[in-house]
Amino acid sequence: MTQPRALSAGAKEEAVAVIGAGPAGLMAAEQLAEAGYQVDVFDAMPSVARKFLRAGVGGLNLTHNEDLQAFTERYTHPELVRPWLGVFGPDHLRQWVNALGIETFVGSSRRVFPVQMKASPLLRAWLQRLREQGVRIHTRHRWTDLALVAEGYQLSFDVTEPGTAGSERINTTRRVNTRLVVLALGGGSWARLGSNGQWSRILSRTGIKTTPFTPSNCGFDYPWSEWMRERFAGQPLKPVALSLGSEVPAGKPADTDASVWRTGEAIITRHGVQGGLIYQASRALQQRIELNGFVQIYWDLMPDRSHADISRILAQPRGKQTFANFLRKRLAFSGARAALLNELAPQTARDPDSLASAIKCLPQRLHSARPLDEAISTGGGIPANELSNELMLRRLPGVFCAGEMLDWDAPTGGYLLNACLASGQVAGAGAVAYLNHSGAPS
Repeated sequence: MTQPRALSAGAKEEAVAVIGAGPAGLMAAEQLAEAGYQVDVFDAMPSVARKFLRAGVGGLNLTHNEDLQAFTERYTHPELVRPWLGVFGPDHLRQWVNALGIETFVGSSRRVFPVQMKASPLLRAWLQRLREQGVRIHTRHRWTDLALVAEGYQLSFDVTEPGTAGSERINTTRRVNTRLVVLALGGGSWARLGSNGQWSRILSRTGIKTTPFTPSNCGFDYPWSEWMRERFAGQPLKPVALSLGSEVPAGKPADTDASVWRTGEAIITRHGVQGGLIYQASRALQQRIELNGFVQIYWDLMPDRSHADISRILAQPRGKQTFANFLRKRLAFSGARAALLNELAPQTARDPDSLASAIKCLPQRLHSARPLDEAISTGGGIPANELSNELMLRRLPGVFCAGEMLDWDAPTGGYLLNACLASGQVAGAGAVAYLNHSGAPS
């Protein structure tokens, strides 16, 4: 835990609190510190921004380089997110990252990454700047209560502190009085990294209504055969395209209506399927499962070839080659894609037209999403009607909220991180206005 320090030069005597040291909370802290306020950031974990660091392991996707209107429409509640992106959209985010000394580039998918492809250099530079601004960070502080007091609010924390050498850690309770607090406690997934949604119980005691959490950007279950599970779990499906069941009748060649197909990658897991294509469709998949008890999806296993082209190649003599070798040599069709075809359509006739149809439009029925805690993000949280435009809780003047604890969601691709940072900036600016004007912002 960071030990309290003297106020930084020029800081106002009044200290304010931010709970949650992820991107949204740190961004709110930065706005308050730049305005001259002493900021104390509290986080339950032993170190900060753990989910942010985990998300950057495979290459930190900062944002997406597309038209702002199209960018905004990716969100489940664009009317909520649109004002945030007007303040801190993709271009603002890249400028902010550059100011930290981190260069960025646009990949072939139009996603934006830091040149180093890692989250840790960005976080180190950011924390250094926050320290220079006088921000104090207190780890191992788990928020447990909020109470109204004469000058604002009293926050209660369960604190875990290392004891003397060889002794067990000591649990204590700490109470902090503050006039203003920014909450940025995340959604309901990845509890091991600090985001467990337990804050909703605290706010419910004050009358704040929340929408139940649902998994988003998540995988889905499918009962693979033992052969499929043992041989191909972890294997990528690429390139493939995906379409939802209500859009493509079974057996319809995919190239007859390309508009309903989305091309990308997916992954076979021991439990079912996940990956980019599945994540992008996860909200729609869950809605159809809730409505019908299942959803039928369709795979195009060769989106770069037409049905007619595949059928023509399959009609060629294969001589003494095994069927698997023929597919591999003539169509470059093997591995996980071939295994998926064999798993989902083992009885498909071997005549060229029927097999081409199965390759171009392979049905799979899904019945359930993976558990909430495994999801990359979650839908649900605090709805817009509980918040002012500045992201202050209407029922609790001086309490602002930001990040994934609000009821919005988006697919992977930089949209999640951009909105978290943007909401942190809006909440932080709103908190500054509240403090400066000694009342709620208009």
